[in-house]
Amino acid sequence: MELRIFTEPQQGATYDDLLAVARTAEELGFEAFFRSDHYLGMGTEGLPGPSDAWVTLAGLARDTSTIRLGTMMTSATFRHPGPLAIAVANVDQMSGGRVELGIGAGWFEQEHSAYGIPFPVTGERFDRFEEQLAVITGLWATPEGERFSHDGKHYRLVDSPALPKPVQRPRPPVLVGGLGKRRTPALAARFADEFNLPFVDEVTTRTQFGRVRRACEEIHRDPDGLTWSNALVVCVGRDEAEVERRAAAIGRDRDELRENGLAGTPAEVVDKIGRYAALGTQRVYLQVLDLSDLDHVRLVAEEVMPHV
Repeated sequence: MELRIFTEPQQGATYDDLLAVARTAEELGFEAFFRSDHYLGMGTEGLPGPSDAWVTLAGLARDTSTIRLGTMMTSATFRHPGPLAIAVANVDQMSGGRVELGIGAGWFEQEHSAYGIPFPVTGERFDRFEEQLAVITGLWATPEGERFSHDGKHYRLVDSPALPKPVQRPRPPVLVGGLGKRRTPALAARFADEFNLPFVDEVTTRTQFGRVRRACEEIHRDPDGLTWSNALVVCVGRDEAEVERRAAAIGRDRDELRENGLAGTPAEVVDKIGRYAALGTQRVYLQVLDLSDLDHVRLVAEEVMPHV
């Protein structure tokens, strides 16, 4: 089981806050540092204000050296696919080949209204998402010296030089996730290197993993070629008082977190991660909400990571 750190900087974080967590995670041996891609805090002003995911990751690409970096998830509504492919390839080069692209259809309507970003209806968002996946992976797959064209309903590219190329070949890993019963599994089967489930229980994990596996089999893709992952909020303490303190610091109930996340003593969390592993989960993204509590990250590295 691989553990990765996942942050939500729209809730309130500076670049230096993120850098401190990323460097700590790198020093402690976590495989990756991921951040959300949102422009509006949820239930908070999120001071000092939002940061752009790919601008932030470009900085982290130069300020870290070994840890992998990525988004969970970049919204397809925020960027055109051609410029996004360029940006990700640039950051991949800046990092020496450590970037991963998590991408989704977008869902948070208020942030679109707040910053003047069009927010189409669900069907159109998924249509655009599908085209973005085709364009981004198509641009990266085009051999140097050849051209890429795409004539879709929402995006049209004509004789693109499909440059720059990412450092990673054939491409940076692409993550797709979500709970859709039909289109999400189909898109994951066609385009993804990793399928992720955000904040769901074991029953839901089993069911949705099954849908994606069947979608892979329908197009004659080996489901074992995908990496399977979950994202869960983490709240670990050496004793009940420490668990309670950390839950209160992020405005959550300790018992609710035990039910819906990875909360409790290290032994409890190790046991629950093991139950997800039995369902096929290979990676867990630990959603760290209190970015100032680096001791929390150290505790997980020392008392959880060695046992999973």
